[in-house]
Amino acid sequence: MKTLKTKGWLFAIISIPLFISCNSKNVINIDSVKSPKGTEVFQPDWSNIAQNYQFPEWFVDAKFGIFIHWGVYSVPAFGTVWYPREMYQKDYREYNHHRATYGEHTKFGYKDFIPMFKAEKFDAAQWAALFKKAGAKYVVPVAEHHDGFAMYDSDLNDWNAVKKGPKKDIIGLLKQAVENEGLVFGLSTHRAENAWFFSGGMEFPSDVQDTTITLYGRRLPYETYTEDFAKEWLAHTYELINKYEPKLIWFDWTVNNPVLMPYFNKFLAYYYNNALDWGTGVVVNTKQGYPTNIQVWDIERGKSDKLMKFPWQTDTSIGKHSWSYVDGEENKTPEQIVHDLVDIVSKNGALLLNIGPKADGTITDEQTAVLLAIGEWLNVNGEAIYGTRCWKKFGEGETESTKGSFTDNTATTYTIQDIRFTTKENDFYAIVLKWGEETVIKSLNSEAIADAKILNIQMLGSDEKIVWTQTGEGLKLSFPKSKPCNFAYSFKITFDKKVGEHLESEASDEVLKHVIL
Repeated sequence: MKTLKTKGWLFAIISIPLFISCNSKNVINIDSVKSPKGTEVFQPDWSNIAQNYQFPEWFVDAKFGIFIHWGVYSVPAFGTVWYPREMYQKDYREYNHHRATYGEHTKFGYKDFIPMFKAEKFDAAQWAALFKKAGAKYVVPVAEHHDGFAMYDSDLNDWNAVKKGPKKDIIGLLKQAVENEGLVFGLSTHRAENAWFFSGGMEFPSDVQDTTITLYGRRLPYETYTEDFAKEWLAHTYELINKYEPKLIWFDWTVNNPVLMPYFNKFLAYYYNNALDWGTGVVVNTKQGYPTNIQVWDIERGKSDKLMKFPWQTDTSIGKHSWSYVDGEENKTPEQIVHDLVDIVSKNGALLLNIGPKADGTITDEQTAVLLAIGEWLNVNGEAIYGTRCWKKFGEGETESTKGSFTDNTATTYTIQDIRFTTKENDFYAIVLKWGEETVIKSLNSEAIADAKILNIQMLGSDEKIVWTQTGEGLKLSFPKSKPCNFAYSFKITFDKKVGEHLESEASDEVLKHVIL
């Protein structure tokens, strides 16, 4: 691997025992592998991890990251990112489209898209610069999606972007570019889902029935796993840790499968021990099945309706229909995304916002415009987002925003009384989600904060004087005459002391394990 020369990569070459697997030539021996320094603070059980794990400050401060779904599935650009599976599901629209466009599945299968995935216009530095302008603090590209094609230089999977398709170490190039911009590099791996992703192709004549094509995985029934596959999955996950030292690793839903769970616990211990050797904090994202105090709970395309004690994350996409680029995509507006960001941060969460580049490596003008608009908003209001902590309540207002997974495609219409709160030392930020002439923050009435004195009030991005009065009803604020930004307006209220602590608040302190929202 030429693009990265890290101690983890050298370690992967000289220190890890290997054994032979039925699907791979060089698979890490998961029973004997240890972190580079042999650190064993973390053990593969939840109680031990809970006692030793701390959520890293970089993540708690960051609030906003970029997710990237880009791969072979970007070539057909039809339907959704699940095109590789659904082209083998009889009578699905992807199945019918595939036959009409490319021919029978025995003659042109998913593997045949790989030579068409050239990434000829991919510029990692250009991407990273855009992400920084968008205000992101961390970047999470997909290292391997359900389709089994590795976007990195893998010794364990010959179906990878260095040997086929782009002939580039996409993940290595992105890591270098992202870190050059001062952003935190993470990655996601969906290899667990590859075990069953192409099983539909076993039901009718197709190239999936050629078992020499290891791209198509085990062809197991939907969401079915074996011990042998679990060991293979863990070895591939170790490889990503050793080669790329990601500070965040995101997983899809099936890692909570009972067969995979013991191996996932081994992964947690190994990754966290490595982080101790690296001298940095790391984050793991799962959707359900694991305690929320040992990793960061992630909600797909939705939000929590509660203020949470432990940091959590929303993963969603600019595109409403697919994670990857598809023709005819409908994108969310910057205002909708910023409103979600504000709501999420006020509840102790972070937003991981996905883009879907085209197969050639370009990011569409529309998605670029959305990212830059978010960046412009954060240039004005970032002080109320980055490095903030929650107050004793996330906000106020009568409008109910969406909650739970797969609920965020429809924008919520807020009123001038819908306000979200964040804090930073003695500063209290009240972000009003609609413009107006004046608003009242009922939570800051004279009785509620009788022991704290207001020293100054301003609106971020404006030099105009804010007229305010505090009564038993609340803190009444006037708006400036001119808008400092296009949506979501941040009042900065400076007190002579801190006005509340999150851990002594209304936050839910439940340690969630089986979350299905």
